[in-house]
Amino acid sequence: MVTIDGNKAAAYVAHATSEVIAIYPITPSSPMGEISDDKSARGEKNIWGTIPSVAEMQSEGGASGAVHGALATGAMTTTFTASQGLLLMIPNMYKIAGEMLPTVFHVTARSLACQALSIFGDHSDVMACRQTGFAMLCSCSVQEVMDFALIAQQSTLASRIPFMHFFDGFRTSHEIQKVEQFTFDDIRAMIDDKLVAAHKSRALSPDNPMLGGTAQNPDVYFQGRETVNKYYQAVGPIVQETMDKFAKIVGRQYHLFDYVGAKDADKVIIIMGSGADTVHETVEYLNSKGQKLGVLKIRLFRPFSTKDFIAALPKTVKKIAVLDRTKEPGAIGEPIYIDVRTAIGEAMAEKKSPFEKYPLIVGGRYGLGSKEFTPAMVKAVFDNLDAANPKNGFTVGIIDDVSNTSLDVDQSFNIPSDNLFAAMFYGLGSDGTVGANHNSIMIIGEKTANYAQGYFVYDSKKAGAITISHLRFGKDPIQRPYLIRRADFVACHNPSFLEKYDMLSSAKDGGTFLLTSSHDKDHVWDTLPQEVQKQIIDKKLKFYVMDAISLAQELGLGARINVIMQTAFFKISNVIPLDIALGSIKDAIYKSYGKKGEKIVAMNNAAVDGALSRVYEVKVPDKVTSKIKMPPVVSDDAPDFVKDVTATIMSQHGDQIPVSKMPIDGKFPTGTTQYEKRNIAVKIPAWEPNVCIQCGLCSLVCPHD
Repeated sequence: MVTIDGNKAAAYVAHATSEVIAIYPITPSSPMGEISDDKSARGEKNIWGTIPSVAEMQSEGGASGAVHGALATGAMTTTFTASQGLLLMIPNMYKIAGEMLPTVFHVTARSLACQALSIFGDHSDVMACRQTGFAMLCSCSVQEVMDFALIAQQSTLASRIPFMHFFDGFRTSHEIQKVEQFTFDDIRAMIDDKLVAAHKSRALSPDNPMLGGTAQNPDVYFQGRETVNKYYQAVGPIVQETMDKFAKIVGRQYHLFDYVGAKDADKVIIIMGSGADTVHETVEYLNSKGQKLGVLKIRLFRPFSTKDFIAALPKTVKKIAVLDRTKEPGAIGEPIYIDVRTAIGEAMAEKKSPFEKYPLIVGGRYGLGSKEFTPAMVKAVFDNLDAANPKNGFTVGIIDDVSNTSLDVDQSFNIPSDNLFAAMFYGLGSDGTVGANHNSIMIIGEKTANYAQGYFVYDSKKAGAITISHLRFGKDPIQRPYLIRRADFVACHNPSFLEKYDMLSSAKDGGTFLLTSSHDKDHVWDTLPQEVQKQIIDKKLKFYVMDAISLAQELGLGARINVIMQTAFFKISNVIPLDIALGSIKDAIYKSYGKKGEKIVAMNNAAVDGALSRVYEVKVPDKVTSKIKMPPVVSDDAPDFVKDVTATIMSQHGDQIPVSKMPIDGKFPTGTTQYEKRNIAVKIPAWEPNVCIQCGLCSLVCPHD
C-alpha cells in the first residue's frame, strides 16, 4: 500500500509505459509532468529499461504537436493537461485519432473559462473533446486513476484508438489516498509487447516510406471517415477484455459500466467521476434503511456501448436521474443525459430493453467548478424522482432563484462516520500548513494500518489567503470525495480567523480545538469572541493553545509555523505513538528541506522539540465572559453588491449566494478590495515621518497602507 494523490498515481503508470513525454504545465495537471520530469532526471527507467525523454514545450499546442510527431515515429508517448490547455490540443487530437495512433492523454478534468476563470474541477473540458475520436475512460478515485491509466494504455495499443483518461481536477488529482500500487512486473504482464512492436512497425521511416497527411477531395473524404467504424465498435469489447485481464493479474475487477446497489432497485442515478463514489456511499447507507436504490458508474464514456449499458441496469428500474458535471447552454440536455435517453430509447425501439415500459428519466447538473457534492445532495436527487412532477434539467448544490432549477437539499442529512477520525486545519497560504498536513496524512497512512485521505482547499489568491486542510483516517476504506462537515479535531493556525470565520460549527460535540495565540492558557479565554466561547462551552470542546508564532520567530523560521502545529496535533490527538510520529516528522523535514542545508533542517527539528513543551490545555469556564463580538464582515457604508456578494464570499459562505445575486456576464464592480480587511500580519508597521522620503513604495509593499 502507498499513500499518494491522483496525479502521482497517473504519473507512476505514464512514466513506466512511455518513451516520450511532452508536457506544458497547467493547473491541476502540472504535478504529473513535474513527477515524470523528476523521475527521468533521477534516471528512473520505464518497463523496457530505457529512461523516458521528458520535454517541456512552449504551449499546449506544442505539447500535443510533439506527441503527434513522436507517435508518428513509433514512440510510446503521452502528455498531461486540462481545461483550456486541453482545448488547445484539439486540432492535434483530431489528427492523432484520424491517423489511428495509440496514445493516452491523462487529463485532470477542469472547468473552462466562461463568465469567469476557474482553476477548479468539472467535466467541461473533456466534454468539449468527445467529438475528436478519442476514447474516453473516467476514473472515480485515486485507486482507479492508477488502475485505469494502465488499462487505458493496453487498450489503446489493442484498439489503435487514442485514449483520454480523465479524473476530476483537484478532487481526485490532489486528493491523497492510501491505495494498492501494482509492480512493474504487473505492468509488463498487462502490456502486450507484440502490440508495442506493431505500433513501431507502422512508424514513419525512410526504410518504409509512405505518404500521410494528404488532402482529400469530396469524392473520397466521406468514405475515408467511415473506414474506422469497425475499430470504434471493437473498443468496448477490447476495454472489457483488458479489464478482465487486469482483474486476473491485480485482483480488482471493473466493467464498462459498474452497478452498485439493490438488485431490485426502482430508482438509479447514473454518473461518472468522483461524484459516483459519493452516490455509492449514500446508496449503501439508504439501502441499509430499507430503500431500493442504485448507482450506475460510467467507466468508458466514449465509445458509448449501449449493449453493456442496458445490461448493467436492473430490470426493476422505474426512475432514473442522470447527473452531468458540465453545462451546455442551449442544448436539450447535457451529454450523459442525452446518451442515456438515446440508448434506452433505441433499446426499447429494437425490443432489446429489459424494461416493461419506458422509465422516467430526468437529468441534472452538479459540481461545476468543484462545487461540493454531498450525500445530502444525492438524497435530494433521489427525492426529486419521487416528486409529483420531478424536475428535469435540475441543478443541485446551488440556490437558483432565477430559473428555479435547483433542488431543495436537507443539509441536516449526514452519513455517520463512527469509524473515522476527521480533522480540519485552518491555515494561511504560504505558512506551511498544507505542506505539514500533507506530511501528516502520509505519516498516518504509512506508519499505521489505517486508511487515510487528505484534501486541501485553497483560495484562488493562494499566498496570504485562507487554506483548509481536511484529513480523514480509519480502519475502513474511505469513500468520501467531499469535505468534512463534522470534525473530531479543529485547528486554527491564525488567531485573526476567529473573528472572521465560523470554524467551530464543524466541530463535533466533545471534539478538540487547537489555537495558536500569543496569549497564554490563563489569558487566552477572554481574547476569544463571544460566539467562539459559546460554541466551545455548548459543544464541550477540549481547548488547547500554543504560541507557535513566538517559537517560530525565536528559531528564525519567521511565519512558518507548520512543523510546530503538526507536532502539536500528533501530541494532542495521540493517533499514533508520539515517538513514532516525531521520528516521522523529522524524516519528512529532512526530505522536504534537506536540499536547503543543515541549518534549515536543524531549525525545523528544534521546532519539533520546542513544540512539545508549549502545548497547554485551557480550562474552559462554564459561561461566556468575553467582551469581544465578531465584527461585521464589511462596514455599513459598503455598497449593496459588497454586502450581498463580496462579504458573503469573504466569510466563507459563498455557497449560499443565490443565482440572482451573481452578475450575468461575470463583471464585478471595481475597488471592492478596500473592504477586505484581512488582518493577518503578526506585526503592524509604523510610519516614521522623520525618515520618510516620500518615495511612495510603502503603498506597494505594505498590506496595511
